[in-house]
Amino acid sequence: MSRYFVTSSGTGIGKTLVTCALTWQLRQQGKSVLALKPVISDFAEHRIEATDTYEIIHAMGHKVDAEWVTRVSPWRFIAPLSPDMAARREGKEINFDDLIDHCGADHPEDVLLIEGVGGAFVPLDRTHMVVDWIDALDMPTILVCGSYLGTLSHTIATYESLIGRDIPVAGIVISESVESPVPLEETRDTLQRFLPGVRMIILPRIANWKSAPDLTRLVADL
Repeated sequence: MSRYFVTSSGTGIGKTLVTCALTWQLRQQGKSVLALKPVISDFAEHRIEATDTYEIIHAMGHKVDAEWVTRVSPWRFIAPLSPDMAARREGKEINFDDLIDHCGADHPEDVLLIEGVGGAFVPLDRTHMVVDWIDALDMPTILVCGSYLGTLSHTIATYESLIGRDIPVAGIVISESVESPVPLEETRDTLQRFLPGVRMIILPRIANWKSAPDLTRLVADL
């Protein structure tokens, strides 16, 4: 099984769009895919159609039912906050070892995609951040960044921090933000000057992940 962790330089940037698009595209190539978002904040049962979990299950081609919701996102919290804060609001805490066991279990699918929560340095509990989660799983990452003002610093800092922890970055997806001061191509070209040799794909704002550009180039080594 090939395994990748989808993370980002911040929250609300496009991780789920990338996860769903890549899941869909790999399935079109005949590969079986298991995509998980084990930890999710801002989750409400009464509006499940608006959640990332719903989109991911749909991208895998499965019926969205209680069993699949629990399998994809076992740690679900109501408050739209970092996981540690959202969990405390409910008198809960994420057990880091259980999280690693859930993600590291043997799966029969060809590809495993794990989508993180928030940015790479968002706290999960009192002592662990998302980056510790990635490190414990020993998985290469796909880094999703935006095109907003300030993204160059955020993206380069996140990339350098991941590499500094010996976490390989398979590639960077530049997901178009609502407010972009320059064309996506200019953001990409600037990032490539400072991060030479890194695979980069630009992702314009789209209505549906089925219309995304080919993201499978990020996992060309499969």
